[in-house]
Amino acid sequence: MKKVTIYTDGACSGNPGVGGWGAVLMYNGVEKRISGAEDNTTNNRMELLAVINALECLKEPCEVTLYSDSAYTVNAFLNGWVYEWEKSGWKKADKKPVLNDDLWKRLLSLTRTHKVEFVKVKGHADNEYNNVCDKLATDAVKNFKKA
Repeated sequence: MKKVTIYTDGACSGNPGVGGWGAVLMYNGVEKRISGAEDNTTNNRMELLAVINALECLKEPCEVTLYSDSAYTVNAFLNGWVYEWEKSGWKKADKKPVLNDDLWKRLLSLTRTHKVEFVKVKGHADNEYNNVCDKLATDAVKNFKKA
C-alpha cells in the first residue's frame, strides 16, 4: 500500500462567511497542493472539506498520515466520536443532530477506503506545511468571487 503524507487546513472570514481550505499531499518526494473556497460556510466545514478533498485525490487505497490543526476533525476520530455518531443515527450524546453530518459521512467513507492516521498539529506555529496549508486556505478566501 502506498504511503502518503497529507497536511490540511481550513479558514473562514466570518463564521459563517466566505471559507477556504488548503491541502498538501506528498508521495515519493512529489508534492501536490490543492485549495478551494465557498460562500456562507464555517471554519469547521472548511477543515473537513480540506481533508475530504485531499483524500479524494488519491486514486487507489493508501496508507495516509494526515496532519491537521483542527481538533474538531482529529479528535472526532481519535476519540471515536464519529463512530458513535454513526451508530446513533448522526445524533450526539445530547440527542441533538451532529453538525456537518453530510461531510462526516463522506469523510468516514474515505477512511474506510484508506488507512488514515490522524495527527493533531499546533496551528499558526512553526510547522512548515501547516503554514503552507493556512496560506492556501486564506488565499482561496481572498480570491473567492461570488457567482
